[in-house]
Amino acid sequence: MEFKDYYKLLGVERDASQDEIKKAYRRLARKYHPDVSKESDAEDRFKEVNEAYEVLGDAEKRATYDQYGQGYRAGDDFRPPPGWEGANVHFGDGFGDNEAFSDFFSSLFGGMGGRGGPGFGGRRQPPRGADQRSRIRVPLETALHGGTHQIRLQDPHASGGQRSLRVRIPAGTRPGQEIRLGGQGAEGPAGKGDLYLEVEYEKHPLYEVEGKNLLMDLPVAPWEAALGAQVRVQTPGGKVNLKIPAGSQSGRRLRLKGRGLPGKVAGDLIVQVQIHAPKPQNDEDKALYQQMAEQFSFSAPGRE
Repeated sequence: MEFKDYYKLLGVERDASQDEIKKAYRRLARKYHPDVSKESDAEDRFKEVNEAYEVLGDAEKRATYDQYGQGYRAGDDFRPPPGWEGANVHFGDGFGDNEAFSDFFSSLFGGMGGRGGPGFGGRRQPPRGADQRSRIRVPLETALHGGTHQIRLQDPHASGGQRSLRVRIPAGTRPGQEIRLGGQGAEGPAGKGDLYLEVEYEKHPLYEVEGKNLLMDLPVAPWEAALGAQVRVQTPGGKVNLKIPAGSQSGRRLRLKGRGLPGKVAGDLIVQVQIHAPKPQNDEDKALYQQMAEQFSFSAPGRE
């Protein structure tokens, strides 16, 4: 029976905080989830990652593992740590039963909730259904201001093989954040697991996300860039006036403070100037362009 180094499986140090362990688990669970991963051993790695987190993600289980597992050697008999007999710890949530775990896990924890062993008077603790994960794409406005979003999930127990859920999206939800829906995961003897939804933004016609800031291109006429102007700009919170400094060039960035993603410190809206020359519509327009060509000299890098 091979010793399982759960810290190594999650890629964390033995003194890692619970938050660090949780972040490592989420990253690896997304990487090796059989529904999305292209790794040849994704399913096995996913099971190992879940097994490691089942132990290290719980303070009591982690303490037991640290006390026994650190000194384990292949071929050793299981010697429960002090206080084992009266322990009231449940293992197996989200895995069906201990058959989903390695031999090492079953030897270390198998008598505590999986098969009615010591500490439970022979009573079996039925497992909850597995947690499930999915990704949803929501409109940027919904994520910024809060709202609800309708999703459809595959469910063999539902009519038509699908079920519909209306999900509340909190204001300020960032890309990569997870929303937990309790009791919406897989079925189990002791009830359903949870459903975790990772949020992504739908592509927006005006804005791109750059950290906590929003970035948008602003078309301006050549005379507005040359002479300066005040223009109306559409922000997520409504239209505002923006001053274009005289002599602005394409690519110049102007900042509207606090008009980006909300938070304890709100992001900014960064407006990037893009000079657009109107197409001449008649002979008079052409004459004006010809006059400009004769009036101004123009030199730029890469031109002779």
